[in-house]
Amino acid sequence: MQKPYKTKFMSTLKKNKMNLQAMKGFTYKIFIVSSVLSLNLLSIQKPSHAIVPHVFNPNKEELKKASQQFGRTAAQLIHFNQTKEAIRVAKLAVILNPDDSRLWAILAEAQVRNNLTNEAIESLDKAKNINPNNANLWFAQGFLLLQKKEPQKAVNLIEKGLRINPKNANAYFQLGNARIMQFKNRLALQAFEKALSLKPSFWESLNNKGLVLFEMGKTNKAINVWEDVLKLTDNPEPMLALASALNQLNKGNIEALKLAKKALALNPNYISTEYQADQLWGQKLQKAAKELFAQPILSSEIEKAFENVE
Repeated sequence: MQKPYKTKFMSTLKKNKMNLQAMKGFTYKIFIVSSVLSLNLLSIQKPSHAIVPHVFNPNKEELKKASQQFGRTAAQLIHFNQTKEAIRVAKLAVILNPDDSRLWAILAEAQVRNNLTNEAIESLDKAKNINPNNANLWFAQGFLLLQKKEPQKAVNLIEKGLRINPKNANAYFQLGNARIMQFKNRLALQAFEKALSLKPSFWESLNNKGLVLFEMGKTNKAINVWEDVLKLTDNPEPMLALASALNQLNKGNIEALKLAKKALALNPNYISTEYQADQLWGQKLQKAAKELFAQPILSSEIEKAFENVE
């Protein structure tokens, strides 16, 4: 499968952003309008006898407007992959307005893009404290803990989010992934089936249902599932999983060999057992893949895969 956090986390956080319009001719130089947040806090007046400093104190509404502008700028910086600058700008935004959960969510996304997972989790904590009824914040934090390989914490967060929004297919998918990591196959299967009931075309969830079925010893059912997955996508994972299962039933199966050649050409990383484990392949499927790779006819493809593995 795709890594549990690989393509999902960003879309989850994006739902928490403010509606941001793309700025034409955008540049990430940040100008602070002096009437809102002046760097020249002292404007000098010249009375007849003395110099009296005038201190500009922006009110709460002006600080809020400034923070929103910083939030828009940070989101645009993320869009243009200027993520380090985005962190700096988003931090200014939350300093000016620490009570806006959307700004903390933007900061969290920028931190994730910089592989600052722990910092992003802390930012999401802030966002959740402000807006505990936003299910997506619970989901996003759960996905990050899944990335850290802390499945029980992830389960707690995702289930909390699902109590708020029980119609999120991706959340059930990630819950299933957490259950795989806990070796709780029946619970994983239930989560994937729930995700598919909400989104029947969710091939990643269908694929992982196949992973669970194979580990449960239901090889024929897993084969049927992966055949269905390949009607939805040409992804190399279900291709190689199906090839491994077919070869296990019938060593040297011609269809299995064809699928294996194609899958390894698309993604040679699947030659690595470490990579397979990262994709939540269980021990039985890893063993079946090893038996498949031992087929002499695949020797050339195996050699190329090792040369190109990342």
